[in-house]
Amino acid sequence: MVRHKASRSMDDDMVLPVSHSDMRLPSRPYLTKRSARVLLILALASCALVVFRLGHSTRDDASQYLYLGAMEDNSTENKLPPLYESYHDYERHLPQHNLSLPYPEGRDAKFFWAANHVHSSGWGNSMQELLVNALLSHTVNRAFVFDNYTWDPDGPDYSVYNGKLIPSRIPHSAIISGPIIGSSWPPGDPTPRSVSREYFERVCPHPLIIDSYEINKDLRLDTSVPASVIFDKWVDRLNSVRDPCIEIKRSSFQIFEIWLFGSSRILSLWPRLSNSPILRNFSWSPLVLQAYAQNAHLFDSPSRSLSFLPSYLRPSNTAPISPAELHNVEPLLTPDKTNPVPGLLALHIRRGDFADHCAHLAKWAADWNGFNKFAALPDKFRPPPDGGRGHTTEENLQMYMKRCFPTIEQITDKVRKVLEEQHSLYGNSRELKRVYVMTNGDKEWLEELKAALLRVKRWEAVLTSRDLSLGWETKPVAQAVDMLVGQRAQVLIGNGFSSLTSNIVMFRMLRELPPEDTRFW
Repeated sequence: MVRHKASRSMDDDMVLPVSHSDMRLPSRPYLTKRSARVLLILALASCALVVFRLGHSTRDDASQYLYLGAMEDNSTENKLPPLYESYHDYERHLPQHNLSLPYPEGRDAKFFWAANHVHSSGWGNSMQELLVNALLSHTVNRAFVFDNYTWDPDGPDYSVYNGKLIPSRIPHSAIISGPIIGSSWPPGDPTPRSVSREYFERVCPHPLIIDSYEINKDLRLDTSVPASVIFDKWVDRLNSVRDPCIEIKRSSFQIFEIWLFGSSRILSLWPRLSNSPILRNFSWSPLVLQAYAQNAHLFDSPSRSLSFLPSYLRPSNTAPISPAELHNVEPLLTPDKTNPVPGLLALHIRRGDFADHCAHLAKWAADWNGFNKFAALPDKFRPPPDGGRGHTTEENLQMYMKRCFPTIEQITDKVRKVLEEQHSLYGNSRELKRVYVMTNGDKEWLEELKAALLRVKRWEAVLTSRDLSLGWETKPVAQAVDMLVGQRAQVLIGNGFSSLTSNIVMFRMLRELPPEDTRFW
């Protein structure tokens, strides 16, 4: 069913509803009243126990990496999480937010806004949907409308998660760069640049609303239907629309849901995604790259590890980074430049309440995330035939836990096996010398893990996410720093059930790293 937000006149149909020649958005006043925020904290903290005793269902990676900085109280002068106001303002003033620009932008631009995008989910889930939505928009030559990485779309600036305050909305420019959030497309590409949601709502007050159920009704849960079929039907539907402003109904199902990403159905989109500037011109944000650079000595020789970065992002730079350098959507480090760090083994190990999630996966005979199921990768997983629909056997449960929530003994056994196979393939020419553990594990458990890993081999270093030195604005986006480490590791052992692992694997496959260097528990 298609409808509009409001009635439109015949004259409005093909004309963006504006009267000014330059429609750059004005700055929104920053929230500067600290007392109001303190009151907000008190109110949120007082209800935190009630909220979380009621339970909160989140998707795959929310429990691990939503806000790594909330895992412990590092006393700093900033007692509140950042709101990234300068990043929001930067996005608000992107140069393409101007109706005076020539074709294909300005008054000629056409837009695609997926208002039903996922929220209250971990970054891994949000990122994979973001990539494919942007791919769809680019395929139909419409300006992609990007939003924030969102926990709560309508509530206050802060939310409570695991008893800690987190930003409810983080601007994507604090996490990523590239065409998805407004950088230029490659020369000759006729697609208008991506725009912010605020700009879209300003110039498109009466968009054409499409309910995703119109296309996905008989396809979304049919396991025989590959993602490419759904994608093509949406391409046809969007290409049939003359209206410049398209919005997917906010209350409808996501166009590309977890049922697609959580199965091999999504792999049918890989040929398009892997050849698209959506992925090839993707980059992590300057903020993330700077945090990586500040910790590069933990993984590799800084002189070798940082040669790909602009000088102003390197630790050797003593001058303060300028706003123009920090706020930049142009890609600084595209996937083709992410050379592996020699000798680095990265492990993605989920802890905390992921144990319950893994048991839940066992009861429903869940499969690995789709981008963890490339045929070339040596480690495989097949859901057992005698489980599902909320029930499982003890044997199946233990099998899932080993692959999803391994014990320290199972972790070290896998590391030994990978070391043996690497030696068999390469001899001593590609010796693994350092270990980095991407994890949300607590300190005591991680000390036990470190000790066990040091009994496997005399490593130069065994490090974890907790060893990173992170700034105030970097802590809430620390998952992206970990992902870049995993992306650049010589060898990765990841969690096949994790969308965060699958996004790392996607970049490793795009980089055409040896398949035997990407493994799973």
